[in-house]
Amino acid sequence: MSYLSRRSFLIGAGAGVGAVVLGACGSPSNSFSPASAVEEAERLRRQDGAPVRVVDLATVAGPVELGPLLVESWSYGGTVPGPEIRIRAGEVLQVRLRNQLPTETTIHWHGIALRNDMDGVPGVTQDPIPAGGEFTYEFAVPDPGTYFFHPHVGVQLDRGLYGSLIVEDPDEPGGYDREVVMVLDDWTDGVGEAPDDILARLTAGGMDHSGMGMGNEDSGMAMSDVLGGDAGDVMYPLYLINGRAANDPQVIEANSGERLRLRIINAGSDTAFRLAVGGHSFTVTHSDGFPVMPVEGDALLIGMGERYDLEVSMREGVTPVVAIAEGKGGRARLLIRAGTGEPPPAEHLPDELQGRLVTVDALAATARVEPKAAEPDRIHRLALDGDMMSYRWTINGDIWKGTLPLDVSSGERVRLEFDNRSTMFHPMHLHGHTFHMSLGGGARKDTVIVKPGQVLAADFEADNPGRWVVHCHNIYHAEAGMMTGLTYTP
Repeated sequence: MSYLSRRSFLIGAGAGVGAVVLGACGSPSNSFSPASAVEEAERLRRQDGAPVRVVDLATVAGPVELGPLLVESWSYGGTVPGPEIRIRAGEVLQVRLRNQLPTETTIHWHGIALRNDMDGVPGVTQDPIPAGGEFTYEFAVPDPGTYFFHPHVGVQLDRGLYGSLIVEDPDEPGGYDREVVMVLDDWTDGVGEAPDDILARLTAGGMDHSGMGMGNEDSGMAMSDVLGGDAGDVMYPLYLINGRAANDPQVIEANSGERLRLRIINAGSDTAFRLAVGGHSFTVTHSDGFPVMPVEGDALLIGMGERYDLEVSMREGVTPVVAIAEGKGGRARLLIRAGTGEPPPAEHLPDELQGRLVTVDALAATARVEPKAAEPDRIHRLALDGDMMSYRWTINGDIWKGTLPLDVSSGERVRLEFDNRSTMFHPMHLHGHTFHMSLGGGARKDTVIVKPGQVLAADFEADNPGRWVVHCHNIYHAEAGMMTGLTYTP
C-alpha cells in the first residue's frame, strides 16, 4: 500500500542561508566482505605498469562565481563545477582530498566499478573525512565513459561539491572534431534556502508556500507527464549549465560542419531536465558511460545522476543548448558559436524541446557491452514508497538505518526489481556495478528513472565484492531514508 498522496505544494527555495549539516547516513549491521576479496578484485582490474594519474583536491567554504553572481557555498577548490578529472581507461586514479570544510565529507565516484573501500559512503566503505583531515583515494578505472564525483554525506551535493570525471577510450571509434562537457544543476545555496534547512523543513513536515516559483515562470505544482506525475519537491531559484545561469551562459567556440560529442551530466539534487540543441537533432551514443545503439532525437530526458553522450553536427550560427527543469518551468542554457550570428534571447525555448523525446526505453546496449542471455540466480524486489507528510521515503517499508541488506554471492546474475508504489519518480542508483535494463533493448546503466506505478527489472553480474548501497538519487529522498545495502556473502 502506498502512503504517499498527491501533493498540492512544493518546497520553495527562498529563505536565508544556514550551515547546519546533517550527519552521514547510518548503515545496516552486517558482515563486511573480506578485505582480501576486495584486494583481489582490484588486482584483476589493474594492468601491469598502468600509469597513475595524481590529482590534488580540496573542499573549501567560500565565494564561488556563478557567472556574474558571487555566492557563498562549498566547492572543490572554489569553482563550480569542480576541476574536471580526465583519465584513460585502464589507468589508476589517485586523488588526495584535503577537507577544509567545517564538517566531515567524502567523495563518491559515481558510476565507476571501483574497489569497494574507495566508494566514499560513510559508515559503509570508509570513515568520513573529518574537518581538517585528508584521505587518499586510489583505484583502477576499468571502463571508459562519462562519470562524475560528489560527496555522500548529508545534502552536500546540493551545494557546489561536484565535478566531471571523464574516462577516455584508448580505442575511441567516434572520430569527433570537438568535445563539450555539460554539467546540469539545480541551485539554491547562497541565493535561496540552504539545502540543510530545506531537508530539515521537509522532514519536519513543513508546508511553506512562500518561496514557490521563485525565479521560475511556474508557481504551481511541479508536474510532468513524462515523469509520471509529480516532478520534484523543491523549486530552485537557479538552474545551471557548467555553473552559469540562462541569462549569462557559457559560450563554446566551434566551427560549422564539426561533429561534436556532448557529454551531459545531471548533477542536480531534485530536478530532471529536458535538454535540446536549438535547430539541431542529435544522436544518443552512450548512456551512463556505456555505448548504445544510435538513436536520433530532438530532446533528451535526463534524471538526477544519469549521464548521456550525444553526437551533433553543427550548423552555421549561434546555437542555444537549453535544459528546462522538467515540470518546474526554470531553465539553463549554454551557447555554441559556430560562425557569425546573434544568440536568441535567454527566454527562447527551442522547438526541439517538444520534438522527439529520447528516454531510456528507446535505448539498447551495443553488442560489445551486452551480457550473455541468462536467467537470474537471485531476484531482489525493492518496493519504493513514501510518506510526504513526515517525508519518510522507504525501500521495502523501511528507511536506511532499518533496511535489511540485499545479499548476493560472487558470480551470480542478480535481478533488482524496482517497484515504485509512490506518486513520485525515483532515479535509482546502484554503486560499484552496472545493470542491464529489461525495458526497450536493455541499455547498460547504473542509474535509471523509475516512474510511479512502474516496475523495472535491472540485471547485473555480482563481480565486485564488498558492501555497497542502492538508493534514490533525489538527494532529499536518499537522506530521508530511500537507501539500502547490498552485501556480498560467501
